[in-house]
Amino acid sequence: MGLGILEDRVMDHVPGTTRYFDDPERPQYAVDGAEGLKCDTSGPLPIILVPQPSDDPNDPLNWPLWKKDLITFILSLTAIFATALGPILAANTMTLSWHFTKSLKNVAKLTGWFLLGVGVAGFLIVPSGRIWGKRHLFIGGTVLLVATCAWGGSVGTNYESFICARIFQGVATAPFEAFVNAAVGDLYFVHQRGKRMAFTNLAVFGGAFFTPILVGKITKELKWWWTFYLVAIFCAVCLPAIIFLCPETAYVRDASLNLDLLSTDNPAARKRDEVARDDPEKTADTTSAPSPPSSAAGTDGVEGAATEPRAHPVTPKVSYWRSLALFNGRKTNESFWKLLLRPLPLFVQPAFLWACLIQGLLIGWTVFIGVIMAQFFMGPPLWWDEVNSGYAYTGAFVGAIIGFVIAGLLSDWSARYLTKLNGGIYEPEFRIILVIPQMILGCAGLFGFGMTVDGLLKSQYSFYVPLTFFALEVAGMVIGAVAGSLYIVDAYRDLAIEGFTCMIIFKNMFSFGLTFKAYDWLIENQTKATPLFNALGAVQVVVCVLSIPMYIYGKRCRSFFHRHDLLAICGVR
Repeated sequence: MGLGILEDRVMDHVPGTTRYFDDPERPQYAVDGAEGLKCDTSGPLPIILVPQPSDDPNDPLNWPLWKKDLITFILSLTAIFATALGPILAANTMTLSWHFTKSLKNVAKLTGWFLLGVGVAGFLIVPSGRIWGKRHLFIGGTVLLVATCAWGGSVGTNYESFICARIFQGVATAPFEAFVNAAVGDLYFVHQRGKRMAFTNLAVFGGAFFTPILVGKITKELKWWWTFYLVAIFCAVCLPAIIFLCPETAYVRDASLNLDLLSTDNPAARKRDEVARDDPEKTADTTSAPSPPSSAAGTDGVEGAATEPRAHPVTPKVSYWRSLALFNGRKTNESFWKLLLRPLPLFVQPAFLWACLIQGLLIGWTVFIGVIMAQFFMGPPLWWDEVNSGYAYTGAFVGAIIGFVIAGLLSDWSARYLTKLNGGIYEPEFRIILVIPQMILGCAGLFGFGMTVDGLLKSQYSFYVPLTFFALEVAGMVIGAVAGSLYIVDAYRDLAIEGFTCMIIFKNMFSFGLTFKAYDWLIENQTKATPLFNALGAVQVVVCVLSIPMYIYGKRCRSFFHRHDLLAICGVR
C-alpha cells in the first residue's frame, strides 16, 4: 500500500504506474547506448526527441520552430475571441433584459444556449477531427464565428433569432475549445510543450474571464451589439491567417516513432530500464512539467537535432499551395460512428465520472454566479451600470491567474515529492492531491460569496468582499480542471481523447442546465443567496471528498478496467 493507495492483487504491473523517470510525458535525456534515436543537442545534455520525427519533410515535427510558434499564436488568438462569447453577456444582463423586454431568467438562458451549442458540437466534431484532421474544423469554425457574431449583433429585438445565433456561436467555438491544446501536441516535442500548453490553456480558459471587463465599457460607448460586431471583425482578421499560415497539424507516422505512447517497447525505455537497475541515481529527476497528450501525437523542429546519419526522404515536400488544402487524407481508418460513441460508456467508469465531477461542477458554479450577478450588483443598493458590472470580473480574472499559478507550481512538485516518498514509483493518483487546494479555495469561495453577497444588500460588506470570494471560487475551478485532466492523462493515456470529450460534454451540458434553474432557485429562496450557496458548497464538498476513495482504490480501478475493457464490451473499441 504505497502512501495510502491500495496495491492491486491481480496484476504485477498496472498501466499508469511507472518509475518517475520513465514517464513518457517528460523530457528524457539520452544515455549511452540509445543509438538510432534522434536527439535535441542544442542544450548541455542531449534530449531524446519524443515523439521521434520521421524522415518526411511534411511531418509537422520537422517544421521550423518559428512556423509552429506562429501557428500556435494564431490559433490561440482566435480561441480567445471564440471563448470570449461564453461570458460576453454577463455585464449586459440588465441592458438585454430592457432591450428584449425579457426577464433576467430568459437573458440567463442566452448563455445556456451557447453552452448547449459547444457541448453538442464538441461531441460531434471530435471524431471528425480524429479522422480528417483539424484544419477544416478551425477554418469552418472561424467562418461560422464571423457569420454568427454578425448575426448576433443584427438581431434587433428578435429574441428567438438571438437564441439561434447563440447556439451556432457555441458550435463555432467548439473546435477551439476541443483542439487548440491538441494542436500543441501535434506541433511540439514533449520537452517543448510545457510553456506552449500553458499559453494555450490561458488563451482558451483565462481569456473568458477577461471578456466582461471590456464588454461593459464597449456597451457604454458603442451599444451592446458592437460587442458581437467587434468579435466578428477580429475573427475576420484571423480567418486569412488561419487559411494561409496554419496548415494541417495532424500527421500519421509509424507507431514505433510515438515514444510517448509506448512503455517499454522502445530502445529508450529499455535502455533506461537497464541503467536504472545498475545505477538508479543516474536516471533520477530528468524531468520537467507535464502536459496533456494530443489527439495525434505530433510535434517539433529543433535546432541542434542530431543522431545517426539519416536516410534521404522518400516523400517529396508538398508545395505551399497544396499544403493549404482543406483535407489531406484520413488520419485513421476507424469508423466515425465508433469514434462518436466511444466516450459515452466512460461516463459509468468511476475515474472518468470523478474527473467530470471534479472539473465540471465548479465550472458550472462559475457560470451560475455569472448569470445571477445582475440581481445583486445592478439593482439596489449599488445600481451598477454595464461598466461597473464588467469591472466586477477583474477579481475572477485574477482568481483564474492565481489558480493557474498554484496548479502549475503544485502539480509537478507534489508528483516529485510523493514519488520520492514512494521509493521512486509514480502513481497517477498522486495528481488527486491537487483536490485539497481546490476544495479549500473553491468551497470557501462558494460559501463566502453566498453569505457576503446577502450582506452586500444590507450594506454590511463592501462589494470587494463577495468579489474576492468569487475570485477564490474561480481559482478553485482552475485547479480542479487541472487535477481532473492530469489524472486522466496519466492513468488512462490511451483513453485521454475520449476522457477530454466526456469532460467537454459534461461541463457544458451541466452549465446549460444551471442557466435554466439559476433564477428559479433564487426565487425559491426569496432572492437570498446564503442558503442557496450553502447547498452548492455542500455538494462541492461531497464531490471533493469522493476523491478519497478515488485515491485509495484508483489503482485497483485501473487494473480492473484494463482487464475488462469497457469499450470492447460495448462494441466501440
